[in-house]
Amino acid sequence: MPEISRFFGIVIAMFYDDHAPPHFHVRYGNQKAIVGIEPLGLLEGKLSPRVLSLVMEWAARHQSELMDNWQRAERYAPLKPIPPLE
Repeated sequence: MPEISRFFGIVIAMFYDDHAPPHFHVRYGNQKAIVGIEPLGLLEGKLSPRVLSLVMEWAARHQSELMDNWQRAERYAPLKPIPPLE
């Protein structure tokens, strides 16, 4: 699972040739979730309110880059790193 960003201990990744709808994976300690890109929203799993808030803020700022990486992953093209939340 290629990592595309990491901030505050939160790891954001995407799988190549993953199933629709467009989404990314989040790991934070023992917490795991799948977050949809368009529209932004929690699809599966559970994150603490603080972590979910940080992830959604980051994703809103980078939604177009996330969609670009989703399309790259579908083609097995290298994924581009996305700047972390600061």
